[in-house]
Amino acid sequence: MALHYYCRHCGTKVGTVDRVSIYSEQLGFHHLTEEERLEMIAYQPNGDIHIKTICEDCQEALARNPELHQYEKFIH
Repeated sequence: MALHYYCRHCGTKVGTVDRVSIYSEQLGFHHLTEEERLEMIAYQPNGDIHIKTICEDCQEALARNPELHQYEKFIH
């Protein structure tokens, strides 16, 4: 099982954690609401988990342009 992190705005792969046994508490998933979990975490048939996060470039763009927060994706 691997955890793959992708930017929710631009789709860039941010990173991968290749760890066979890891608990959701170690990742902070227990702090998410059920709705947030459904939106951010996708379980793949092969056992991998895809997690939506934000990359540094998009975070910087949001900080400079707060009006971009209204869009699900602002980089296509």
